[in-house]
Amino acid sequence: MAAFEPPALEEYTVTPPVHPGVMAHSRPYVAKPEHQAQLGFPGALVDNWEEVAVKKLGEQVSQSRALRVFLDACVKCGACTDKCHYYLGTGDPKNMPVARQDLLRSVYRRYYTFAGKYFPWLVGARAMTKDVLDEWYAYFHQCSQCRRCSVFCPYGIDTAEISMAARDIMDAVGLGQKYSNEIIGKVLKIGNNLGLPEPALRDTLDGLEEDVKEETGADVKFPLDVKGAEVLVITPSADFYAEPHVDGLIGYAKVFHAAGISWTLSSHASEAANFSMFIGDHKNLRRVALRIREAALDLGVKRIVVGECGHAWRVAYSFWNTLIGPFDFLDPDYPAPQHICEVTYDLMQRGALKLDRSANDDKIVTFHDSCNVARASRMGDTPGGQFTIPRAIIRASVNKFHDMAPETIQENTFCCGGGGGLLTDDLVELRVKGALPRMQALKQVVEEYGVNHIAAICAICKSQFTKVLPYYKFPMDMIGSVHGLVSKAIRLDRREI
Repeated sequence: MAAFEPPALEEYTVTPPVHPGVMAHSRPYVAKPEHQAQLGFPGALVDNWEEVAVKKLGEQVSQSRALRVFLDACVKCGACTDKCHYYLGTGDPKNMPVARQDLLRSVYRRYYTFAGKYFPWLVGARAMTKDVLDEWYAYFHQCSQCRRCSVFCPYGIDTAEISMAARDIMDAVGLGQKYSNEIIGKVLKIGNNLGLPEPALRDTLDGLEEDVKEETGADVKFPLDVKGAEVLVITPSADFYAEPHVDGLIGYAKVFHAAGISWTLSSHASEAANFSMFIGDHKNLRRVALRIREAALDLGVKRIVVGECGHAWRVAYSFWNTLIGPFDFLDPDYPAPQHICEVTYDLMQRGALKLDRSANDDKIVTFHDSCNVARASRMGDTPGGQFTIPRAIIRASVNKFHDMAPETIQENTFCCGGGGGLLTDDLVELRVKGALPRMQALKQVVEEYGVNHIAAICAICKSQFTKVLPYYKFPMDMIGSVHGLVSKAIRLDRREI
């Protein structure tokens, strides 16, 4: 248990007391030189870093009209003030979205606006100094890029884009975050975030086959590098090794088995997650995604399906076509990547799956919407499918389900507190405090309905909740996958595909 105390759920208020500087100490470990160099960044703070940082900022605003608008448009109306879960949990005013934006906006104004160049004191413009850089490193790593603030902003200003820009600048001058950079390096070298080589991955999958055979009597396969399979599944590597994730992978395998769909994983590209998005690194965003295209072409698959990972789905849905498209080699009926929930939902609609809700009668379930699915992508052909499809799957798999507020308002949903490249023990205090709004909503459904299980479709959300639930006196094993529920409910025959 860390030395700090989590916020008390009973003391939660919409606008917490302001505690200036209370989180100024919070910052992740800096990347080692070898991690930086592997991604093409300097391994230490460069000698002329101030000029490099200012030049990099200029390149960003010249290349991204959206970023320039976000930096120019804010009128300090206050609509976003209390919308950030980190501000609600910490009370640090620099975690107000508008204040966090201003950490970069003040430097932008100093060098790239008329008023900032000639009258900096009138517009809050600041020169790029080491103190400013240190402040950036602290507070731009207290943003999970969840985009909740942009939902409430009348101008649609996206703090996530500003956070990514700041992190990109910091990497460019040699101040990168260890956690994200090390993970990206593992993906580029081996194919997944964990650095699991092909023999270890194959051994893990063989073990899962044995476990499922013992459980069900069915020969459910977990194929790897099978050429000619119909579907390539790209899943977060957490699904391979630990609870509460692995039940989701077992659920995928049972779905494909029950439907008679041939599928495979790839040792070349076994990882769905792409942490390059968290640091605004477009070059490595493409390099990581390109492995998936290479695997799909090599294996000759006709469909690509993304597993339960929030930001992986956002990258696939929003960026793959630009980064690694066109997907003209896929089945014309499935010309774009699919989310595993879309696949399962479609099979349910066609009556291809038999689900027994009573198998999950030990669970009273609620659902946590993952930010990168809820606010940055969609599922299916109908608007709002990213909200309705996972809930439809859960309701088909359990008898007792209750939503957490404010999920009924959809895009208003709160972040888990661990996304955006912050899922590291260096930042555990921030993660626990940032989880406060979710824990408050959970407390409400626990008290009203006796909820004892949370389902989520994001590996980061599941890992975050596993860490923070005990701080708020909830059981660690309360969190699970949506396809973990499917895995329990699905009825299988004993045939092989």
